[in-house]
Amino acid sequence: MEGFKSLIVILLSSVLVNNYVLSRFLGICPFLGVSKKINQAVGMGVSVTLVMLLATVVTWPIQHLVLDNFGLGYLQTIVFILVIASLVQILEIILKKFSPALHQGLGVYLPLITTNCAVLGVAINNITDGYNFVESLVSSLGCGLGFLLAMVLFSGLRSKIDESEVPANFRGVAITLIAASFISLAFMGLAGIVDNLFA
Repeated sequence: MEGFKSLIVILLSSVLVNNYVLSRFLGICPFLGVSKKINQAVGMGVSVTLVMLLATVVTWPIQHLVLDNFGLGYLQTIVFILVIASLVQILEIILKKFSPALHQGLGVYLPLITTNCAVLGVAINNITDGYNFVESLVSSLGCGLGFLLAMVLFSGLRSKIDESEVPANFRGVAITLIAASFISLAFMGLAGIVDNLFA
């Protein structure tokens, strides 16, 4: 039961408290660039979640079975970048072959994920946080869901901003960054909830 509680805490803290976009400020480029429409935000969020899970499935064993055993830990970042880029390319080829509709629906999102630092951040932080394989998977799922949640919330907020009358000095990027900072502050206010969940 204690192990299950720790997995719930990891999941909830990854989604709410340690949200990679709103608390750790990783993956900001797609957060700002692909959140204008809700369907684009959902597509990007689901794609990132899938790639985060796949990256963890591959990078965790590589770290523990190869890099650590042969004293090559200093190559972690380079190896993980290559693994993530390869995974995205393989995923794109598989989707194009077996599910052309889904491939077309994801469109530009898959290549964008290759350069998304949140995916690399999750893979590296799972190692540095000392998570075992199952905890790493739960953390990756939570981080992906947190990314999806941030994208959807921000997309909804941006649609409201587009319908509102914004002062001339704040139009465009300025109001977008201000809105993002308010969402970030709201998420940081959730910090104590997960800590006291099973207290």
